[in-house]
Order: sequence, then structure tokens, then C-alpha cells
Amino acid sequence: MVPLPPLTADVWELYHTAEDFSEAHDLATQNPAKLKELQDLFIKQAVANHVLPIDDRRSERFDPKVAGRPDLMNGRTSLTVYPGMVGMTENAFINVKNVAFTITAPVELGDARTNGVIIAQAGAFGGWVLYMKDGKLHHEYNYFGVERSNISGSASVPAGKHEIRYEFVPDAPKPGAGGKGTLFVDGQKVAEGHIPKTQPYAFSGDEGADVGVDGETPVSNDYKQGDNKFTGKIVKITIDVKPSPLSAADEKAVEDAEEAAAIVED
Repeated sequence: MVPLPPLTADVWELYHTAEDFSEAHDLATQNPAKLKELQDLFIKQAVANHVLPIDDRRSERFDPKVAGRPDLMNGRTSLTVYPGMVGMTENAFINVKNVAFTITAPVELGDARTNGVIIAQAGAFGGWVLYMKDGKLHHEYNYFGVERSNISGSASVPAGKHEIRYEFVPDAPKPGAGGKGTLFVDGQKVAEGHIPKTQPYAFSGDEGADVGVDGETPVSNDYKQGDNKFTGKIVKITIDVKPSPLSAADEKAVEDAEEAAAIVED
């Protein structure tokens, strides 16, 4: 929980791993010649394998936009997914962090007591889910498994074809900001609530986004692990994100804030 020291201030250490497997005894001061030999070898290999310049940033590297690396979504603002698409890893799924976004799902319900997950991302240690329980529509945001925000419709959605929609509008254009979540059925608002804070850089390294089910650990405790398949029919789900309206100067301010937040988060 302290600022990361600059790379130039890093201290090299030297260990004889054949005799000291746990690296408990630093030999750097006792054998400076060997340390220099290995330092030179490291630089040679780093140059040959395009390691330099070394990027020692932390969690901000999870976000391709902040890290400055290729993104499979390539800046797209809309993604449509279908039933059967599960385990979509975070970097192969549209990024809904730190932006306004909308989830639209045409569904067909057999009765007024529909249960199960419409779409979920990640799991018990952080993520979000849109689901139904006893016919009522819910959205839950799970903040690192520590704090949960659940928005719920008060009335059951009747049998038939409906359009389910969730909208999120952040409070501020900064990483980890909270915001207002709103649920709609057939264009009519059925519930709204405030999510106090959101995960700024990543949801999970091993739990992806799922359509029609929440695989692996559950985002919400409102349904059971391994028994949460949607009992209605999902036609498709479209996630639309709204690009940030910030000026170039404001974008730079947000990036600076992201770097500071990443240090605090670690």
C-alpha cells in the first residue's frame, strides 16, 4: 500500500540457488563479480528478446487501453453474444469497466416464475450478473467479494416475449467510480439503485463471462453454484459501451488517476 519505487532504484540481489533454494542469503556484496556477470547477461538477453524498456507497472496493465497493448476488442463499442457462449475471458470480452454501458437481452419466458442467470461476468471474488429469481429481475455488482449491490424489480415479469435492459452510468470519469444502475422491462423502468464503487482494472484472471448461466463460482449468493441456468429462452444479448466524452486533457488526467489508483489498489 505504498508507492512503487522507480525502476532505477531497484536493488539487485544474488543467490546461490543450488545451495540456498529459498533465497535466504543475499551474496551480492560478497560476490560483486558474479553479480556484474549476471547483470550484463540479463541486459544482453533483454535487448535480444525485446524486453526493454522494462514496464514495472502493476494492475493498470490489465487494461489494454491503459497498458498500451493490443486489444482483441480493438476499441469496439458493441458486442453481441448468444446462448452457449461461456467462459469468455476478460480480454476477449467487451470492457465495461469505467464507462457507461447498456445490456439488452430479448427473452421469452414460459411463466411468471423464471429463474436463472441471463449473463454474468467473473465470480464470487468480484464481478456482475443480470439474473431472474421467482420471476423478478435483478442486477448484482460484487465488489471484490467484499461489498455487494443488488438492484431488484418488485414485480414478476409475466410469460411471453420481453426485452430486458440494464443501464449503468458512472458517477465520474475515473477508475473505480460508482454509478447508477437501472433495470428496464419492455422499455419501462422497474428498478434503479446506486453502486458505490466498481473494480477499476480487472474482474478475474480465470473466470470469464457466461450467457444463460454463471459457471464456476457464483457472482451472487442469490442462486446456487452449478444450478443457476436460465429457465427461459435468451435470443441474444448485446452490450453497448459509450466512449468517454472527455477532452484530451481530461483523458490524460484520468490516466494519471488510474496509475495512482493502481498503486493504492496493490
